[in-house]
Amino acid sequence: MLDLVKEYTSKRLTLLKMEATEKSSVTAGTVTYLTLAAVAALFFIILLNIGLGFLIGTWVDNYGYGFLILAGFYLLLILIVFAARNAIKAAVANKIIKSLNS
Repeated sequence: MLDLVKEYTSKRLTLLKMEATEKSSVTAGTVTYLTLAAVAALFFIILLNIGLGFLIGTWVDNYGYGFLILAGFYLLLILIVFAARNAIKAAVANKIIKSLNS
């Protein structure tokens, strides 16, 4: 009887180790994927903004003004998001609650 308990405990520990290994490897893979995707997206956004700054600068015949106009747009966007922060929080919270209740 004692041998059965030892064997069961040993197999249970092995199973727990395997499950932990699987979960950690899946998590590591997901984190790596998300990190690579975020870096690629960041480079895309940076290069897109540089291009837009030069494009707007070409239209107004001054590259500095082009980048200032682009910066002004982002400042306006930040102010709008800041003003609507409570509505955004409520909308996200409601979406999460609805998805959890479904």
